[in-house]
Amino acid sequence: MKVLGIDPGYEKLGIAIVEKGLKKELLLYSHCIKTKRGDDFEKRLLFLGEELENVIKIWRPDCVALETLYMHTNQKTGMGVAESRGVCTYIAAKHKLPIYSYTPIQIKETVAGYGRADKKQVSEMVLKTIDLPLKKREDDEFDAIAVALTSIYRDLSNLSTQLKRRY
Repeated sequence: MKVLGIDPGYEKLGIAIVEKGLKKELLLYSHCIKTKRGDDFEKRLLFLGEELENVIKIWRPDCVALETLYMHTNQKTGMGVAESRGVCTYIAAKHKLPIYSYTPIQIKETVAGYGRADKKQVSEMVLKTIDLPLKKREDDEFDAIAVALTSIYRDLSNLSTQLKRRY
């Protein structure tokens, strides 16, 4: 079973493909899709959608796990992230993939055992939980891995049932 974890954003979109292993989960791929600041917002969203679609075609995940929007003090940024998340949801639905959404607190509780864990604590637990190929990763990639792990740990039985119906 392969989960596409997504940390939504319009400047940087963290993605990770995590596979449920027998003893330990496996990271098959992670990346941070970056858009150009000077581009029109619509062009940035189109680029994100096209790149995400390519990842789905190449890796063929069984489901998509998305972090829900946490509204920061900057509402303009929050609205842009919400629109990016909408593009991700659309692309996943277009490919008929089950979509799971998790709040930042749910992700932190599941991965780090504490809903108020900081980014460093979450990253450390990700490193202990999953075999990561050596590569420098951005925070957005670690977040996407954590989102995928949350889906595996929380919704594994529901997902298995859905996949059996799908095939």
